[in-house]
Amino acid sequence: MSNARRATSGTLLVTSLTYAVLIAIAIIYIYPFLISIATSFKTQAEAADDPLSLVPATFSTAAYERLFLNSDFPLWFQNSIIVTVVVTMGRVFFNSLAGYALSRLTFPGRTAVFAGLVAVMAVPSVVLLIPKFLVINQLGIYDSYAGLIIPLLADAAGIFIMKNFFESIPVAVEEAARIDGAGTFRVFWSVVLPMARPAIITIVILAFQGSWNELSHFIVASQSQDLFNLTKGVAQLSSGALSQGAQFPLKLGAAVIMTIPVAVLFFVFQKRIMNASSGAVKE
Repeated sequence: MSNARRATSGTLLVTSLTYAVLIAIAIIYIYPFLISIATSFKTQAEAADDPLSLVPATFSTAAYERLFLNSDFPLWFQNSIIVTVVVTMGRVFFNSLAGYALSRLTFPGRTAVFAGLVAVMAVPSVVLLIPKFLVINQLGIYDSYAGLIIPLLADAAGIFIMKNFFESIPVAVEEAARIDGAGTFRVFWSVVLPMARPAIITIVILAFQGSWNELSHFIVASQSQDLFNLTKGVAQLSSGALSQGAQFPLKLGAAVIMTIPVAVLFFVFQKRIMNASSGAVKE
């Protein structure tokens, strides 16, 4: 009996220590974000004197008023919404089509295409910036919405995720649809794609987050102030635009607003994110 009690006490101690470590790690990650929120509601003087306090001594919305009333922040937000929504829908469609083709269709060079896909995933994106600029400029879509959107409409990681998921769906489901006279695209659109909802939700979250937070592509794809998105605009604020001095409330207020859509999307769909390595369950 004493041994059982000691074992129970040891298990309780290990569990308590584990939770304590997890809580400490969570605080380390969350604390900077809480500082950003608190500082965005401070005055400039208070933000400079006491930057780490979580409760503003003088509550002020001046930073947000300046962002929305005396800057191009609403335009940046609008551009980010347009690009992100179109890119997210495009990636769901094109990644699904490409993933289905690689998993189900037999065509010459399929193995080479898949090998190229894996190779692209291994190349750092910064290496492709100059070639990307040259292609965009040659196609005549530089400094336009087309230049911002079209190069992002598909990505190697998304195609890889969809391919793995489609391969886990039983082929018998598609064969039954073909017996009823459905063509390849009809089978994909009406039968297979609805079954891939976990993978689609994963693609939606990754595509939204990736295009919303993208910066390097937008730097090489445009230069017009009218096409600035939030990442370029906030980077401009951080370099001193719109103000003299540090202006921490202004910069952190912009960063907080920029974070909200991605955080909301993640918390709404976090339980539906699939494990990309496992795919679907075979029946």
